[in-house]
This record gives sequence, C-alpha cells and structure tokens, in this order.
Amino acid sequence: MHKESFLRSGHHPTLISAFLYFDVSFMVWVLFAPLTPFLADQMHLSATQKGLLTAIPLLGGTFFRPILGLLADRVGGRRAGLTGLSLTLVPLIAGWHYATNLWQFYCTGFLLGIAGASFAVALPLAGRWYKAEHQGLAMGIAGAGNAGSLIATFFGPRLAQHFGWHSVFALALIPVCCVLAFFFLFAKDSPNRTAPKKWSQYARLLTTADTWKLCFLYSLTFGGFVGLSSFLTVFFHDQFHRRYVDNLKEKDPESWAVWPLVYQDPYRRIREDEWPGQPENPSGDQGFPSRYNWFGTTQAGVDVFAQMVHGTTIALLVGFVSMGIAGLIGIVVGALAGYFGGWLDMLLSRLIEVVMCIPTLVLILALLAILEEPTIWHMMAILGVTNWTGIARLARAEFLKLRETEFVTAARALGGSQMRIIFRHILPNALAPLLVPITFG
Repeated sequence: MHKESFLRSGHHPTLISAFLYFDVSFMVWVLFAPLTPFLADQMHLSATQKGLLTAIPLLGGTFFRPILGLLADRVGGRRAGLTGLSLTLVPLIAGWHYATNLWQFYCTGFLLGIAGASFAVALPLAGRWYKAEHQGLAMGIAGAGNAGSLIATFFGPRLAQHFGWHSVFALALIPVCCVLAFFFLFAKDSPNRTAPKKWSQYARLLTTADTWKLCFLYSLTFGGFVGLSSFLTVFFHDQFHRRYVDNLKEKDPESWAVWPLVYQDPYRRIREDEWPGQPENPSGDQGFPSRYNWFGTTQAGVDVFAQMVHGTTIALLVGFVSMGIAGLIGIVVGALAGYFGGWLDMLLSRLIEVVMCIPTLVLILALLAILEEPTIWHMMAILGVTNWTGIARLARAEFLKLRETEFVTAARALGGSQMRIIFRHILPNALAPLLVPITFG
C-alpha cells in the first residue's frame, strides 16, 4: 500500500472527525480514574468503593456499546456519533452540578459509559470510506483515540488541584462541545454503507465459536489496557502519595532503588538522612555550590538548581501553551484572510489591528481584579489571545502569495474543496516562515 494511494482515497475530514470523537470520548470515559483520589479524600471511600468507582464507567461502556453500534447500523454513523457526543454531555453536567453522594457518582459513572461506546461508531464510520487495503490504516488512525486516556490522566489531577474536582467535569465539556461542532460540520456517512442486518443475523453470530474466542482475546488485551490505565492513578496515589523514600523504608527496608541525579526538592530544604548518605542542605550564608548542591542553596536552604529545573518546566509550559494558542488563532485568521480576500480580508485585517491596540498588561491587571484566584493558566490564555496578530499578518501575506501559484490552480481544477486546498496544499508550504515568530514568541 502506497501512502499516495491512501491520501487520494476515502474522506479525510470524516477520518479526523472519527479520531477526535474517539479521542475525546475516551478521555471522558476514564475521567473518574484521575479524580477518584480527590473524591476518596473528600468522601472517605474504602478501597472497594474506589475500585468500584473506577470500574463502573468501564461496565457502562460494555452496556452501551452494542446499543450505539446497532444505532449506527440503523441510522448511520454520523447520526449515531452526534447522538453519542450529545449524550456524553449529560454525565459531565451531572458530575459538575448535581453529583454529591456516592450513589450519584455511581450513576454518573455508568452514564460515562456512553463515551466508552464511541468506537462502535467511530471505527466503522471511518473504515467504510476506504477500500479493503486501506481500512486497516484508517481504523488504526481512528483507533489512536485511545490516547484520550493519557489526556485525562495527565491533566485531570492538575486541573482538580487548581480548580477543584467538580470543575474538571465542567472543563471537559469544552473539548466535547468543540468536537461535537467539528463532527457536525465535517463527518459524513459513506455512500458504500451496507443495508442494516436482520436481528436473526446478529443472533446467528453469537452461535459462532470464533466470536466468543475473539471476545475473550479482546477482554484480555483492550480490557486489560483500560482496566489497568484506569486504576493506576488510584494505585500510585495510595502507595506513593507520601515521599517515596519514606514509603520505601516502611514497606520494604531491604529493597533498593536508583536515585535521581538531582534528588532535591524545589520547595523545601532537604534534612539530614532524608536521602541515604546525603547531608542536610546548608542554609544562610553557607549555601555555596558543592557536589550535593550544584548551584548552591538559598537562605532557607532550598537547592537553587532544583528550583531552576522546576522553573524551566513552567517556562516551557507557558511558552508552548500561550504560543500554541496564538499560533492556532493567527494561522487560521491569516489563512482565511489571505485565501479568500475581499470583504473577509478587510474584516479580519481590521480585527487584527483592533487586537494589536489592546495592551496585554491592562488585560492581566483586569483579570487579577475580576478573578478571585487567578492562575498561570489564565495568564497563558491572555498571552495567547493577544499575541497572535503578528502571526496572522505573516500568514495572510504567505497565503496571498501562494494562492496564485500553479499547484493551487491545479488543485482547484481537480475539484479540491477550499478547506482541503487551504490546509492540505497551501498551509504546509506557508508553515516554514510562520514557525519563526512562533518559536521566538
């Protein structure tokens, strides 16, 4: 199979829609996993209750999956996907506003299984657009939405720490609504869709031995992956929520471990024998650089190198997030203005000029006055929505130049859609100069 033949076949907007649908649904499906430690601390849950809280969404997924799959066969994958995404909003709203007791969380978790049924719709929706030799790759791309579990595990605890676990359900509504809008605009049912099967044909499938063998193998592979990834957050929190060294001494004194090169804490002073064989951090005027404290220590005895490493992660986070927002807005606005021209170009150009006149410092001060607890995420959002104008102007210039080239004319002659020409043909050629201001931003 050649890459070019795959790119020329199928319907790529539907493939992207299926991937996003699967990705955001998988994120919502396992959302209880990173939030369970916070719920357990507040509601004093036992180990059994915590395990049940993470397992119920998975059981809900097995219940809703055949239902959503049958719906996709009857009404089409697009309508079934829109239904699934719309119903996914229900447990998120319930977890945000209404769930306070344990039984209410059990009910909310069961409804989260609607999101877990997404690949009964996403995979056939994407695969039916492609020929047999391309279906494996197409469904593999759509199935890569399993990465949604990583999004939930990585961002869920951090958002819960900053905004509270109730707010995580509200924040999850944002990507779900965005994907719902994208899915509504771009997903289409394949014209090669087969007629719905009869109920007797479904029943006959259950009498086949290979069906049960495949289900058993599937329960071990995918079931093991989902179950393990869902419970890992609870396991790590229960086992290692205190300092690792203390846990290691208490639970297994005879064990050993490889210590990191920098064992220091960026927030506090390391005490005597806290780490085996390591001395206490000096404080006051004695904090000179040494083989234990490479850059020395502060007056309070906190390691300067550890603070620098930790500060670097924050600086990189600010850079990537704020410039990611600015780059996305700037490229989209500049591309639309440069490609279409006319009244849209004039309108977006005036918008760019208006945003350029807004001082970032004033917005930050206003934010500090409005919000009770402003965080670094608010600052990154302000930096992102105010620093895109230069990127937009450069993108507009590049698209004005490239839209008159021969390969764009050829794409129009071959019947390429405007969105395909903008993002598939022009944008890759305009991206190199755009990366410069994004990088230095």
